Amino acid sequence: MDPNPPRYRTYSSYLKERYGEKVYKLPVNLPVTCPNRMDGPGCSFCSGSGTGFEAEDAGMPVADQLLKGREKIEKRYNAHKFIAYFQNFSNTFLPLSKLTDYLEEVLTCRDMVEIAISTRPDCIRDDYLETFREFRSRTGVEISIELGLQTVNYHTLKKVGRGHGLAEYLDAVLRIAPYRFPVCTHMILNLPWDDMEDVIESARVISVLPVDMVKLHSLYLPRDCMLYEEYISGRITICSKEEYLERLTQFVIHLREDVVIERLFSRIPEKDSAFSNWQTSWWKLRDEWEKLMEERGYQQGCRCDYIGGAALKRWGF
Repeated sequence: MDPNPPRYRTYSSYLKERYGEKVYKLPVNLPVTCPNRMDGPGCSFCSGSGTGFEAEDAGMPVADQLLKGREKIEKRYNAHKFIAYFQNFSNTFLPLSKLTDYLEEVLTCRDMVEIAISTRPDCIRDDYLETFREFRSRTGVEISIELGLQTVNYHTLKKVGRGHGLAEYLDAVLRIAPYRFPVCTHMILNLPWDDMEDVIESARVISVLPVDMVKLHSLYLPRDCMLYEEYISGRITICSKEEYLERLTQFVIHLREDVVIERLFSRIPEKDSAFSNWQTSWWKLRDEWEKLMEERGYQQGCRCDYIGGAALKRWGF
């Protein structure tokens, strides 16, 4: 028995449980954009090039991107199983036939056990989900869906120009649920207009929905994003490192205990960011946060006491 069990459910342990060994994500950059950029400037925190910092050029064939990424990871970690990660922008904002071609191209690469598709809540529709189900049934390759929500505060969603509210996220999660695709939700825990109450409510909303994973981000500012202009002009401020660690703590202890936590902090090359992680490496932040959790005796979900008729339980009914 582990004398120091983990205080939260990690993504690496989840993958090992599911696939029997360590599995590595290989980022893929498709020639796609976001609907938010079709009729506006996009989200105020997003770089002009999106978030595919580690991916190859979108003009490179999917199979070539995967092969190039695999060669690096396989040699370094002796890896044998991989996830093709359609990472940048909104990957279901493509004609279904085109997206299907990209799925099929993944099959030309060996040892791909899953395709993770990153997208927006307002880019989920039944015909796409039906196609994903047929693909999984025919090939045995899992499809997981990553939804960018960032916060449940719909006032903040409007301020950052997300182009959707909370309702679209709820619709997407409930629409995916019957198909049993693993769902991951992306959250930014320190958007300037959110407070601790918003962070806790975000954990609560995710916990009562059929969501399998969360990917948590500390806000970073690419130099070419609109929010950077607000930051350098003093119109917004970013919370302190200590405040973020407290927000992270409260999110995790209010989160349902079986939800997998894929990431705790953002990761971005320093050259691409004007602000990121308080000039501290993500792993140092992780160690500091894990020590805080240990000192307080906290475990993921230890404050998740609001599900299943909380008032009835409180009054002994």
